[in-house]
Amino acid sequence: MEFLTNILYFIIVIGVLVLFHELGHFIAARLAGIRVDVFSIGMGPRLLGFNKVLGFSFGKLPDDFESNGYCDYRICILPIGGYVKIAGMIDESLDKSFINAPPKEYEFRSKGTLAKLFVISAGVIMNIILAILLFSIISLSEGKVLWKTTKVGYVQKNSLAESIGLRIGDVILAINNKPVDSWNDIIQRLSLEKFGGAKILTILRGEDTLQLLLDGDKIVKNIAKGDVNLGLSPEKFFVYVRDVETLAPAGKIGLKSGDTLLAINEEEINAFDELTYLLSLNKSKPILLRWKRGNQILSDTVIPTADGKLGFYPGFHFAGIKDTVQYNVFEAVGNGLKETIRASSLFFSSVAQIFKGNISARESIGGPIMIAKSASQQASLGIVYFLNFIALLSITLAIINILPLPALDGGHLLIILIEGITRKELPIKAKLIIQNIGIGLLVILMIFVIFNDVSRLIK
Repeated sequence: MEFLTNILYFIIVIGVLVLFHELGHFIAARLAGIRVDVFSIGMGPRLLGFNKVLGFSFGKLPDDFESNGYCDYRICILPIGGYVKIAGMIDESLDKSFINAPPKEYEFRSKGTLAKLFVISAGVIMNIILAILLFSIISLSEGKVLWKTTKVGYVQKNSLAESIGLRIGDVILAINNKPVDSWNDIIQRLSLEKFGGAKILTILRGEDTLQLLLDGDKIVKNIAKGDVNLGLSPEKFFVYVRDVETLAPAGKIGLKSGDTLLAINEEEINAFDELTYLLSLNKSKPILLRWKRGNQILSDTVIPTADGKLGFYPGFHFAGIKDTVQYNVFEAVGNGLKETIRASSLFFSSVAQIFKGNISARESIGGPIMIAKSASQQASLGIVYFLNFIALLSITLAIINILPLPALDGGHLLIILIEGITRKELPIKAKLIIQNIGIGLLVILMIFVIFNDVSRLIK
């Protein structure tokens, strides 16, 4: 069942990203007066489609099919991408049937440099617009909830936070001499702002004001392991039960959706990290679990599984003071733009950290299997997380596509610029060679990321 769910969300994510990207090329080509022969979602053999000559049809088009200038809108069998076949252009189809004929007015090769640049860059532009749109929708619908505390409620054992001397009860006053007034500020500035840079924390401990130094490289390495919070949780932070597996240990003792976990063996649970840590110490051992349901305090003995699980899906609740910021449409769009710029900056910073050796390329680069798994995980957390995931992937797709590499949009842009400057078209044979090299590199990359995905799954 999990496999089918992963496949479903993968198809949704890739479908949205590809649809917007290819729609950009399609609209731009039509505006430039260029004929589009194929608009495809998916790669490989044609599964089904529609055109004005045959109407709706299944399978491959007849060998003698004449489009008469109409576009064939199709879905292909492999949900790993898509393409728009633009008349008079050397692309991934490697169609060269037109090369011995003079350029026609509806062909890509007959247009000026600016028109060509517009058509090729439109896919990337649409992916950026999609990211801004999704971030804006999230801002408009959800607003922004600020956790109005800077007091530390839990420091994870053996974490980066513990290694620099942070303690439960510390109040964080400033980071790099910039005051913080919410937990949101703390996480943003520690983890994402000036990614890879050192952080100086000014804290209040009792009546003493202290300064602690966080090494930037260590922050990056912790985040690469999935520890965005660096082992910190705020005060008044609780773990509750979102859903329970009936036959798992949690289900057998009667845990229900909405229950708040209080303690394990009388040790209070103040963070999810603390819960997982305590369970890891008691794998396959009886523990006394205490939880709250409404006004009732309940407890029972339960034995975690061999991998330290109870069999429930956790949720997190901050019981302190919250400040909800609501945005109007214009503010939401502005926030969407800011989030897109921030995510783009983080992408480049992350790549820089890979070259510095702080982030493993093998652990960072994911293919279709990891995308499917991550998409399903984000969807299980809620629609906001899922939309945020698609927005981030859309930015990644835009940046990668604009790189000046063969077969990518950036590679086509580079050729167009060279032709515009020299006022001379590159030989068709040269374009075919470049395109073949690009396709070969993409195939090698795809093999690598799939192998990487599989090896991570079977670890």
